[in-house]
Amino acid sequence: MLARVRSGALLGIDAVVVECEVDMALGLPYFNVVGQAEGAVRESKVRVISALKNTGFELPQKRITVNLAPADLKKEGAAFELPIALGVLVAAKQLEEASVARLLFGGELSLDGSLRPIKGALPLAVAARNHGFEGVMLPAANAPEAALVEGLRVLPVTHLREAVDHLTGVRPVAPYVREEDADVPGRDGTGPDMADVRGQPELKLALEMAAAGGHNLLLSGPPGSGKTMLARRLPGILPEMTFPEALEVTKVYSVLGLLAEGHALMRERPFRAPHHTLSDAGLVGGGAAARPGELSLAHNGVLFLDELPEFRKNVLEVLRQPLEEGVIHLARANQHITYPCRVMLVAAMNPCPCGYYGVAGRVCTCADYRRFEYNTRVSGPLLDRIDMTLQTRPVEYQHLARADSREPTSHYYRERVQAARERQRARYRDEPGVHCNAQLPPHLLRRHCVMSSRAETMLERAVRKYGLSARAHDRILKVALTRTDLEGHARIEEVDIQLAIDFRMLDRVNHPHASTQGPRASQAEPSLWPPKSSGPASPRE
Repeated sequence: MLARVRSGALLGIDAVVVECEVDMALGLPYFNVVGQAEGAVRESKVRVISALKNTGFELPQKRITVNLAPADLKKEGAAFELPIALGVLVAAKQLEEASVARLLFGGELSLDGSLRPIKGALPLAVAARNHGFEGVMLPAANAPEAALVEGLRVLPVTHLREAVDHLTGVRPVAPYVREEDADVPGRDGTGPDMADVRGQPELKLALEMAAAGGHNLLLSGPPGSGKTMLARRLPGILPEMTFPEALEVTKVYSVLGLLAEGHALMRERPFRAPHHTLSDAGLVGGGAAARPGELSLAHNGVLFLDELPEFRKNVLEVLRQPLEEGVIHLARANQHITYPCRVMLVAAMNPCPCGYYGVAGRVCTCADYRRFEYNTRVSGPLLDRIDMTLQTRPVEYQHLARADSREPTSHYYRERVQAARERQRARYRDEPGVHCNAQLPPHLLRRHCVMSSRAETMLERAVRKYGLSARAHDRILKVALTRTDLEGHARIEEVDIQLAIDFRMLDRVNHPHASTQGPRASQAEPSLWPPKSSGPASPRE
């Protein structure tokens, strides 16, 4: 007899419905699994037979063939063991096929018949809803994750016998009921706080603007000037994720099995800080199974690359296309996979290998050629995709010696960032795929960036003086627009353009008409910060 039970195979962060066809025929006892089944799937036949016997089911001595269709799709993981076991029971006429027709199944079997959790339960539940199934039957540990999908009945089971009893009507399983309060994204207030950062108001303003507009940021300065400290506090001032955003992030972590126990939904924006020995496949994804990389794990959050020039050049260069498009396309011989990677890139680097070039009171020990080689490890096209480049300086002693901290907290910055993001959502409500200023495409830039005549003149002078590219021009406009959202301006004013240009430090330093003294050139050049015509952007002492 031929039986069919439906399951799902992961393809990227989505699942494809797979039919587990089980044929039981006369012949020598044999169990075979076909249909591009990988090692763990082929091994499932041993666990399935042991689980069925130890659960009390007697199988006829026949030839059993399992086909996982479609056959051109690679099948991985242990999620097919529960549907294969149920298909064997249907083929042996110990279970009615009608009882499994409206459900999607997934679960790993132990030898005693108990069920272990699987990876990708959320994509499996989404596929079940999209293909019109009434519900899914999964291990109880995966039920909270699958229940995030609305309009789907989730049946949590802990043992093969429990699944069979439900399908035969002996002991029905109660559907899992989602706790609504647990689905609301939120913060627990235990993360690093901006109040810990002493002084450096210009860097805090830059961090606030980056968070408000979703802009990429590069911090360059000597060791101990607060680059890493500031970067690790960025997630705490970002706006809370909406439920669709949290669901997207949860799917990525579900595929890799990285969801923490008891936390079905990713509520905090991800913060990923990979080591500089990372490979290109580890960054953008890939490998034999084409799994998501660090870029996708930081989706809707922050990717922090400390010691940027120490990363291998080929690793840094693969960032260029994903930063522009917000997605990663992985092409393999038999499949094409797309992963989301809409991230804020925050990078940190020293001015030279020893770290003290251009720092007052310190002597740089690096030769000129070493400084040149160090800085050219980061290519111009990659720097062009970074919206804001800043120079950090050592914290002044009076800030370090102060006993009481009167610095603004992360809560203060988060409220301002949230208000700016609300203005952007209202502005782009009719623009699909645009949620913040950093995602604004070039053809919509001038429509939404309304400038005063003085701001227009200042931008034109900056483009001509520093030889800025079209991409740098667009990014200056986006940063200036974010400044208007933070301060509530009706249009981009001169002070907004001033700040946006001042936050392109490396464009000014590397311009051929500027001084060739590297970081010292930016110190010698009259800075546009702070603007004389505007008040402080944050509480000062």
